[in-house]
Amino acid sequence: QVQLVESGGGLVQPGGSLRLSCAASRFTFSSYPMSWYRQAPGKERELVASITSTGGVLRYADSVKGRFTISRDNAKNTVYLQMNNLKPEDTAVYYCNTRILGRNYWGQGTQVTVSS
Repeated sequence: QVQLVESGGGLVQPGGSLRLSCAASRFTFSSYPMSWYRQAPGKERELVASITSTGGVLRYADSVKGRFTISRDNAKNTVYLQMNNLKPEDTAVYYCNTRILGRNYWGQGTQVTVSS
């Protein structure tokens, strides 16, 4: 069974930075695109960023362009989300995602709270 385990969330002040990690296992990580999504209270889950299997960036949400960077290390089976200049509206649970044979797989999520 595919496993995705996020880490790195926490409480940060506006303007601060965090780096999220997602450790993947039980599938051939280097063969699949990966994505980060987020879900704020009372809102739908939204795509934040996606990356190809070889590290090319597919897309960023307009709201995070220029502030967030997605990357991956296929040797470590890990995908990252570097988040800079965080804003209160970035507060959400962040989820790692991959799609294999038409099925979505999700991690348990990591909470990011941006507040002074």
